[in-house]
Amino acid sequence: MKGKVLLIGAGRSAAALIRFLAEKVRTAHWQVTVSDVSKDFLDKQLAPYPELQAEALDWNPHKMPERFLMSFDVIISLLPPHMHFYVAELCVKHRKHLITASYISPEMAALHQAALDAGVLLLNEMGLDPGIDHMSAMQMMDAIRKEGGRITAFRSYTGGLIAPAYDNNPWHYKFTWNPRNVVLAGQGTPAMYREQGDYKYVPYHQLFKRVQPIHIDGYGEFEAYPNRDSLHYMPLYGLQDVATMLRGTIRRRGFCSAWNCLVQLGLTNDALLIETKNLTWRALVNAFLPYDPQLSVEEKVLRYLQIPAGSHEMHCLQWLGLFEEEPVPAPSAQMTPAALLQLLLEQKWALQAGDRDMIVMQHDIEFELNGKRQREVSELVVEGEANGITAMAKTVGLPLGIAAELLIEGNLSLRGVQAPVHAEIYEPALKRLQSYGIHFKQKKETTAL
Repeated sequence: MKGKVLLIGAGRSAAALIRFLAEKVRTAHWQVTVSDVSKDFLDKQLAPYPELQAEALDWNPHKMPERFLMSFDVIISLLPPHMHFYVAELCVKHRKHLITASYISPEMAALHQAALDAGVLLLNEMGLDPGIDHMSAMQMMDAIRKEGGRITAFRSYTGGLIAPAYDNNPWHYKFTWNPRNVVLAGQGTPAMYREQGDYKYVPYHQLFKRVQPIHIDGYGEFEAYPNRDSLHYMPLYGLQDVATMLRGTIRRRGFCSAWNCLVQLGLTNDALLIETKNLTWRALVNAFLPYDPQLSVEEKVLRYLQIPAGSHEMHCLQWLGLFEEEPVPAPSAQMTPAALLQLLLEQKWALQAGDRDMIVMQHDIEFELNGKRQREVSELVVEGEANGITAMAKTVGLPLGIAAELLIEGNLSLRGVQAPVHAEIYEPALKRLQSYGIHFKQKKETTAL
């Protein structure tokens, strides 16, 4: 196959992938074009890489540049998730391979037979989470099964955090990916998982109370809350009969209890529109509290949330400036509390010049083998680079680039709509990721049944 690659989307997660593609132009003579809607933005992103072609195009679902897409062999899409389907339809029509880092939507899954008939691969979930999590977990579980082990519990956690040397706020958190997704995390469908044979359902207002403590060697203590639907992965992983199935999001210890305060106050609500004229942060908080002229806003918060004055949670709320009389810098006359909160957090949790982020992942698998209970834990920690390329960009972008490389080299025979849960993908991909410093450390425990 020729090495003609089109990358659609040059945003926050694309930096490491763009560097990877530029290297392939130099060393493997690929032809690579990067497309985004803004020419000025593209020129800035691609300035260090003159070997890459830039094409400013509007990838609106209703007017996608079909003729332009036809001239490439492999398409990598970093468009918003809901737009992948429209690219995929064109890829099937014109027999082009497509790679994304997004979850397989029902619309994408429905293209499976058409993609098979066209002889193309629509490879989704080839980023970090989903992506590296699938590949590393399947590698572990397939090895256990090959030895004759029976998996009884599967827990997997991932988080995008700030590296310890740059952790300088009481939340122990800064934005390393889409801020809106962080603010709205967990809303909508209740979290669903299985624990010791029992099905568990966690509604949003309880989500950040249901946390699991986690220890990562060399990095200390963390906590994780359940992701939306862990049960969905039972058939994908071949774990239909497993007693415990849980996927979660990692945060530093203490984050979830403080975030739960914002949830309980109503500040993460994205349905209610409120007037923003003359609104201050203090007035916004007060609007969600019972009327009591004898108590200050701080006192009402303490009473409503049932937390002590000197608590970690109250310190986090104060640090954000939620009790200040500072005007809310709202760009619209009406906004939701979640949108206003996002404005505040984008200021307070912004990565500063020189900051490095950190990706943390842990798989915790229990199984029975040779008459013994065994537990295997696999951990990944990746820190961002001094040049500003984040760990998030590396762990999302490099798997995409490696998948394109495997296709161009003729080393992927899979076709149709796929996730990277097959050894044909995960074995070479994980091996190549190691050369970029993305590798897992494993430890085992064994006890008698």
